[in-house]
Amino acid sequence: MNPELMLQADAMRLSLAHSFVWAAMWCYAVAFLAYVAHLVAPKIRAIRGIASTGLIAGCVAQTVAIVLRGVTIGRPPFQTLYESLAFFAWTAVLAYLITEWRRRVRTPGLWVALVSGAALAYALLGQNPEVKPLFPALQSSWFVWHVAIAFGSYAIFTVAFAVELSYLIQVWFWKLGVTHDYGITRETLSRFHRSVHQLVLFGFPMLTFGIMSGAAWANEAWGVYWQWDPKETWSLITWFAFALYLHARVRPTWKGAPSTVIMVLAFLCMITTFVGVSWLAKLFGIPSLHVYG
Repeated sequence: MNPELMLQADAMRLSLAHSFVWAAMWCYAVAFLAYVAHLVAPKIRAIRGIASTGLIAGCVAQTVAIVLRGVTIGRPPFQTLYESLAFFAWTAVLAYLITEWRRRVRTPGLWVALVSGAALAYALLGQNPEVKPLFPALQSSWFVWHVAIAFGSYAIFTVAFAVELSYLIQVWFWKLGVTHDYGITRETLSRFHRSVHQLVLFGFPMLTFGIMSGAAWANEAWGVYWQWDPKETWSLITWFAFALYLHARVRPTWKGAPSTVIMVLAFLCMITTFVGVSWLAKLFGIPSLHVYG
C-alpha cells in the first residue's frame, strides 16, 4: 500500500478516535445531569434509565476510541497524559457499571460520571492528542502490566470513593427528613457501606503489584529499584493511606467517621499521584523521571 495513503488512513483513524472521546465526554455530562435529576426526582424511572444509558454509551464510545488508537499506533494507548486520562475514565466507568449491575444502586454513578467526565475534559481541553514515540524507558515488557493493573486499582478506588460519598449523602438526607431511600434502605445501608471496604480490599493488592512492578521496571530501565522520585513517593503515600483505611475498618472505634475521612484522604492522595505530581512538577520545575507529557 502507498505509504502516503497509509499515513492518511492512520490520521483518519486517530481523528475518529478523538471524536469518540469527545462523544464519551458529552455522554458522561448527560449522565451526570441525569444522576443529579435522579436525586431531585427519584421516582421518575426514565431519569434513572438516562443516567445509566449515558454511562454505558460513553463507555462504548471510549472502547471504540481505545481500540482505534491502539490499533493505529501499535501499542496500548496509555503513554501520554492525554491517553492516561482517557484510559482512567474508561476503567472507572467500566468498574462502576459492573458495581451498579451487581448492587442495583445508582447514586454512586453521580460521582463516577463527574470524575470521568472531568478527566476527559482535562484530556481534551488541556492535553495534546498527538502520537509520540515510546520513550526508551517505556519500551519494556513491564509497560502493559504495570500501567494496566495500576489503572485497574485506580478505577476500583474511584468507585469505592463514589460509594462512600453516596453513603454519606443518604445518611445526610435521612437526617434532613428526606424519606426516599434511593435504592438504599435502612436495612441495607450497612451492607452497602461495607462494599467500600470490599472494593478497597480488591483494589489494594492491585495497587501493591503496581508499585512492585514499577520498582522492577525502574531497575530494568535505570538500574535502581527506588529513587524517591515525586511520583514514586506519592504512590507510596497512597499505598499507606489505603492500608490505613483497611486497618481502620477492622478497629471498632475507627469504623465510623474516622474510616470515612481516611477513605476520602486516600482518594485525594491517589488523584495527586495520578495527575497532581506531574502538574506540580511541570509548574515548579521539579525533576521527575515520570513526567513524559
